[in-house]
Amino acid sequence: MPIGKVKSMFRKKGDSILWIEAFGFSVLIILSWLTEFARFPHFLFHEAFAPNWNRALLRTVVIVLVWAWVHLATKRLLKRLHYLEEFLRICGWCRKVCHDGEWLGLEQYFSTKFDTRTTHGMCPDCLKKKVEEIAALK
Repeated sequence: MPIGKVKSMFRKKGDSILWIEAFGFSVLIILSWLTEFARFPHFLFHEAFAPNWNRALLRTVVIVLVWAWVHLATKRLLKRLHYLEEFLRICGWCRKVCHDGEWLGLEQYFSTKFDTRTTHGMCPDCLKKKVEEIAALK
């Protein structure tokens, strides 16, 4: 699966988390107002009840403030998670790549995960070092 599709899948999943939070807080706000409209305390506890719209408004303001704080914190955490998921773990000793809990050789990783063929070569820095090593041996 291409990396772009994986990233968009995680972003959609992150968006769904934010939508679930929004749904939950919306339910709390609706229940707060239904308490005043439907007289839940009167029906549940048989207490005298007079609608208090200021109380419902205050509850709504508090819920919205908590919702905003939770929403921003969750967005920040999701952004950090997406950032960390972009890193590719490579063993410092054998250069194997960790992908989905499986350690693959670099060539195997590129050929199976990206449908990319690899070949071997030598960078200019390594070539220079090897030439110097060979010259030192002579």
